[in-house]
Amino acid sequence: MTLADINSFERERFVKELGWIFENSPWVAERAFAARPFRDVETLHQAMVAQVARAKPEEQLALLRAHPDLGTRAKIGDASRAEQSGVGLDCLTPAEFEHLTELNTKYRDKFGFPFLFAVKGSTIQQILQVLEQRVHASRDDEYRVALEQVSRIARFRLEDCLT
Repeated sequence: MTLADINSFERERFVKELGWIFENSPWVAERAFAARPFRDVETLHQAMVAQVARAKPEEQLALLRAHPDLGTRAKIGDASRAEQSGVGLDCLTPAEFEHLTELNTKYRDKFGFPFLFAVKGSTIQQILQVLEQRVHASRDDEYRVALEQVSRIARFRLEDCLT
């Protein structure tokens, strides 16, 4: 799919093709549609990020909660599965899996949403280190960082799907 394709899509097709970029939250693409035409990936990404920033707090929280826990062995979306397997989160040792599960639970219990981290280009050790640090953050700081990470994830996804 090219940027020219995206700019030519009617609303329904635009949402169908890009609604997955922000995990199970097609409302982001639907609202960004009005900003067409997009001159480049950055413009498209910023239009989508702007919609998340303008969203009601409950919509933002639902977006955060739509993401799976890192390293989960439950059924997750294709994009999340590819991202996680790309850094080896599908091949954790039993000890790594147990440690990650414990940290994910502690994080989710404290903040009310999953630990969000754009894993592309990271190692398992880096991911665990960041999670160990961020679980001690304040809720306000972590909420802001989580939204920033969702934005990074979306940017990687846009870059991967556009030719």
